[in-house]
Amino acid sequence: MRMKTDIILSGVGGQGILSIAAVIGTAAIDANLFMKQSEVHGMSQRGGAVQSHLRISEQPVESDLIPHGSCDLILSVEPMESLRYLPYLSVKGWVITNVNPLKNIYNYPDEEDLFKTIKDLSNHRMIDADKIAHEIGTRKVSNMVMLGAASDKIGLSREQLKKSIQKIFTRKGQDIIDLNLRAFDQGRNAVAK
Repeated sequence: MRMKTDIILSGVGGQGILSIAAVIGTAAIDANLFMKQSEVHGMSQRGGAVQSHLRISEQPVESDLIPHGSCDLILSVEPMESLRYLPYLSVKGWVITNVNPLKNIYNYPDEEDLFKTIKDLSNHRMIDADKIAHEIGTRKVSNMVMLGAASDKIGLSREQLKKSIQKIFTRKGQDIIDLNLRAFDQGRNAVAK
């Protein structure tokens, strides 16, 4: 079977969705895979919904949009945002989400109902990425915690993704690279337990 992974990244502006997309995209290109990506920025500011479709394959990819029912992975840094894209999820697809809500709307759903909906899915992981990031030293790396937690479902090796993190953050210096690599590893370790 040939490698093909369709991923929807979702969250809220300012949570690092586009950094996750950049890491995965760079790793895919470095692995000589075909990749297409589309992004939607809600309200183009912090607090607006952000999502990205990533399609990675050994064969050319025709469209940058994932059809309904064929998404392999919804990776979300905000739990309600993961549910917006359930119509795209394939029968065998995974939802991997941060458990920490960002209540940016007045009618945010009840957390208990929200979590029940996620837990009722066949394939799901719920990670307290903010807590793990805080233990590392800054909540700003919770997106890389989430990437680590989903890394075994992306179709790229741990080494490829870590090399890409180094590339993406290189201009920010070694301390930032190391912080993001540690966050990635902690996210991966959290789901390995």
